[in-house]
Amino acid sequence: MTETLKAPLLPASAAQAPTRRGWTVALAGLGALLCSLDVVVVATALPALQADFGASLSELEWTINAYNLVFACLTLTGAALGDRFGRRRMYVVGLAVFTLASAAAALASGPGQLIGARLLQGAGAAVLLPLTLTLISEAFPAEKRGVAIGMWGGVTGLGVAAGPVLGGAVTEGLSWQWIFWLNVPIGLAMIPLAARKLRESHGTRPQLDLVGLVLAAVGLTGLAWAPVRAPEAGWGSAEVLAALAAGVVFVAAFLGWEKNGARHPMLPLSHFRRRGFSTANACAFLLFASLLGALFMITQLFQLGLGYSPLEAGVRILVWNATPLLIAPIAGALADRFGTRPFMLGGLVLQATGLALLAWLVEPGVGYGSLVVPLIVAGVGISMVFPSVANAVTSSVPLGDAGVAAGVNNALRELGGVFGIAIAAAVFTTYGGYGSPESFIDGAGAALWVTAAAAAVGAGVAAFAPSRARAGVRAVPRAGLADPRSGLAALTPPSL
Repeated sequence: MTETLKAPLLPASAAQAPTRRGWTVALAGLGALLCSLDVVVVATALPALQADFGASLSELEWTINAYNLVFACLTLTGAALGDRFGRRRMYVVGLAVFTLASAAAALASGPGQLIGARLLQGAGAAVLLPLTLTLISEAFPAEKRGVAIGMWGGVTGLGVAAGPVLGGAVTEGLSWQWIFWLNVPIGLAMIPLAARKLRESHGTRPQLDLVGLVLAAVGLTGLAWAPVRAPEAGWGSAEVLAALAAGVVFVAAFLGWEKNGARHPMLPLSHFRRRGFSTANACAFLLFASLLGALFMITQLFQLGLGYSPLEAGVRILVWNATPLLIAPIAGALADRFGTRPFMLGGLVLQATGLALLAWLVEPGVGYGSLVVPLIVAGVGISMVFPSVANAVTSSVPLGDAGVAAGVNNALRELGGVFGIAIAAAVFTTYGGYGSPESFIDGAGAALWVTAAAAAVGAGVAAFAPSRARAGVRAVPRAGLADPRSGLAALTPPSL
């Protein structure tokens, strides 16, 4: 009789799993889209903000930097909160904070209020984005995870890609406030769906590492503050040097605490001894340094150097930065079959090649047709790296530490983007300026060479990633180990 009662439950459970996974991919993808979109969507609205508020250049910069700075510094904290209090619960909290902050930004009556709302919005995104990857990793078995992460990577890339287009279209067609209002109905719809459709899970640590949280937040703030302020204050200024020194000291203190003092460390340093984890995170840093540095220059190049409107520039750039939507899911699926190293290495080589060709071709009077092929080459490369890096990071650690891995990966991505923009801006001002289209093109070309070099260095790092056979994919559970909170077997990667 017991067998008779149990039999009908198996098909029902099997039928529910694909549905729940579908909801997980959809909700996590939308969360990633919102977070990545708001990294760059404000850029094309800056002239409208200046006209409405009479804002200074510094205030305009901080409407972007406030979000990026908090996002970069708190993402590791967001992942730790999800592990401790529940990933679904904290995902809903992050959505609520992000939605509330978006409404506050839309209602802002001055630059100070807008910057404050952007700070809060960055805090919400710092909880949301690392948990999107953790939720997917927890919902899918290792052999199917690459496809799901590929879709996640495509949507994340689309958010960065669509920012200039959406910002230009909304600002020209409606008003800058609608850049933020559009987040509100999406967030309000997602909150009850996430609470109902996502499965709750926890990490393996019973307590928060509060000392580690503070040390990491302060250290990352110092490291991010320096490049954010460097274009205005100068890399040799006391402020920038002090921020860098404080960042290094607090990060070193964080690492020392995690190694020797923390009872339940938020970041087990042993993960960095895994080649798959360390190389993938280094590739993520260099990928975003190259990508966001190039995006910062190319969006301006098409407007100030080639004379297009914000919307026209955004549409023409789509051949470059919309490719993740098409290529990333395919790359993720193939990475499940052939391993992540070929796609990290090949993608970064293509990204470096495309940006180098673009830097070589950019000159006064160049036509858009000459730039299409390099943009496509770089875009295909980026599309291959997005999912393969994320898959390599999460598959190189035990399943219970997927949240920590995602937090580290996202923190390094955001820091890479901050440094990439700062270095591109410094090179641009050294070799060119805003005085004329010709001067701008001179500076932009030099900056694009640097972004190509960052991708080339990333390719060199990717060459040292583990082969497929040693990639750490958690295919076999270790007998007797289980995560009592998630109800899943704790899967451990083979030793690297």
